Amino acid sequence: MTTFVDRVELHVAAGNGGHGCASVHREKFKPLGGPDGGNGGRGGDVVLQVSREVTTLLEYHHGPHRKATNGRPGEGDNRTGKDGTDLVLPVPDGTVVLDGAGNVIADLVGEGTAYVAARGGRGGLGNAALASARRKAPGFALLGEPGDDGDIVLELKTVADVALVGYPSAGKSSLISVLSAARPKIADYPFTTLVPNLGVITAGETVYTMADVPGLIPGASEGKGLGLEFLRHVERCAVLVHVLDCATLESDRDPVSDLDVIEAELAAYGGLQDRPRVVALNKTDIPDGQDLADIIRPDLEARGYRVFEVSAISRKGLRELSFAVAELVATARAAVPVEEATRVIIRPKAVDESGFTVVAEGEAMFRVRGEKPERWVRQTDFNNDEAVGYLADRLNRLGVEKELLRLGAREGDGVAIGPEENAVVFDWEPTVTAGAEMLGRRGEDHRMEAPRPAAQRRRDRDAERDDVDRDYREFDPFGE
Repeated sequence: MTTFVDRVELHVAAGNGGHGCASVHREKFKPLGGPDGGNGGRGGDVVLQVSREVTTLLEYHHGPHRKATNGRPGEGDNRTGKDGTDLVLPVPDGTVVLDGAGNVIADLVGEGTAYVAARGGRGGLGNAALASARRKAPGFALLGEPGDDGDIVLELKTVADVALVGYPSAGKSSLISVLSAARPKIADYPFTTLVPNLGVITAGETVYTMADVPGLIPGASEGKGLGLEFLRHVERCAVLVHVLDCATLESDRDPVSDLDVIEAELAAYGGLQDRPRVVALNKTDIPDGQDLADIIRPDLEARGYRVFEVSAISRKGLRELSFAVAELVATARAAVPVEEATRVIIRPKAVDESGFTVVAEGEAMFRVRGEKPERWVRQTDFNNDEAVGYLADRLNRLGVEKELLRLGAREGDGVAIGPEENAVVFDWEPTVTAGAEMLGRRGEDHRMEAPRPAAQRRRDRDAERDDVDRDYREFDPFGE
């Protein structure tokens, strides 16, 4: 059964915003007390957050679909809907987030580092929030926006200072087991190690981490063996240690050719040319291994490598190797520039920035793109004529109608708002009211202006009394 996964495709969906509520306040002797519809709640976000308690992406391999909760709709009596709960997904340190095309979106390194993979939709405004001096009683509310959704790829790149690279069964796992407290599986057959092993090593005042990268063979960078799966774990390492087997039982192999093959694979993978290298000639506790190490050591030193003869069994040369690697790690850390405090940069929009674009597409067809018009369309209930009229007013105030006229749009032309795959198409009519003219001015409710029954009865009695008084004053009993 798979226990280590370092690449998964994850489908994330944020919560949808709750719809606003269209409600009119009602109580005894006050049947139409004004709009009191509450706003909808915000949809929950999907957040990726680094956690040291997680070391693999196995959980998302078995459950690749993750969704945050939706916001609750608003209610009458000015009650706002509850916000959706954010879904926080813990990921290992060193996780890289990519889009479907393979572009890096985020590189999550460091405990607590977070990235919002899908943002929840806004809640719709209720009719109480839409009321104004001119629109005293809106008969509609705005819909909640749908949350973001899509596919992302998570790749785990081990965060380590040193990488042990070499052929299978070269003794990498044995070395890391004696240099640190790591306890990897060790056996005498190739591909014993199927997952990267991490160990913490202390050399003097320097403490560093070492990773055992498994499965490098000829063609690893092209997908052969396990190399392609784990070459990415070398990327973050500052130092590379070539572990060469000086006691191999395969007649067609020798340490120098092994080194050349591994270097060729690292070069084919790319991006590792600047990493300092150290060579560890392993298994020198065997007589034949020591003899071979004596033969090839001058050749490797002539190439510029620092060479150490080591043995995981007798622990020969391990102290010298660990201190030499610690020196290189300290040098690499000192070369890293000091991180400056994050500065907040405010970039105000230009005062003449419209926030939308209108493009002519063929004959009698125009497409409107922009954050505001597309959001307004998503929030509009097209079953409500008053809401459609409100949308038309907003687009007109934004300048969409003026831009359409400038581009030569005529009555009856098609106008699409939004991207091609999810657009709303209208037959354009200048100063369109979408039937809301039957309601009077948009947003007005004539019921709010109707007198209450008790008050009307009082007015009727007062009018009758005035009529009687007028008749009495006009009455002349003497006929004069």
